Amino acid sequence: MKHPKFITDTKLAISETYPQTDVDFLDSERNTYRDDGSTASTAVLVGNHLYVANVGDSRTIISKAGEAIPLSEDHKPNRTDERKRIENAGGVVMWAGTWRVGGVLAMSRAFGDRMLKQFVVAEPEIQDKEIDEEFELLVLASDGLWDVVPNEDAVSLAGAEEEPEKAARKLTEAAFTRGSADNITCIVVRFHHEKAASVNPKHE
Repeated sequence: MKHPKFITDTKLAISETYPQTDVDFLDSERNTYRDDGSTASTAVLVGNHLYVANVGDSRTIISKAGEAIPLSEDHKPNRTDERKRIENAGGVVMWAGTWRVGGVLAMSRAFGDRMLKQFVVAEPEIQDKEIDEEFELLVLASDGLWDVVPNEDAVSLAGAEEEPEKAARKLTEAAFTRGSADNITCIVVRFHHEKAASVNPKHE
């Protein structure tokens, strides 16, 4: 939000902020022996324009008239375009329980992951959508949810709860019950559309 073009060119602001966050993330670990990484999925609403950006395999979906619409595509190493990008940079995608970059990382984009940085970039893919009253809710979650809860299930489970926090808790509990072995992080956002007031002038 501190980006000078956050309002006037939101896409540019997001596309420049993700790589800068990556630089800051790597810088914070410069003098440590750690080599951590993180995915990111962000949703920004400016006016009635929703901008969704992602790096890694966290995912954002939106519900429109009860239908689940994905607003991001997971960055997995076996995605044809991602595999090509990695191999063109001199990397390798190998099977080790699942498809992994260098046989190590099960996602193809991320913040951090210094050892694989040349292949595992932090350049976001951004989708934008104009929001109208048919859109009901937004679900942002890590792969611990999506590994075991399909998009349609997430929308119907979340839609049954009025309170977004309760809906998010219900989704994380569902993922845990279904045997998710990964970390489960989830946010639910419900859109409150202003109902246009009906005008009924009195005739005197």
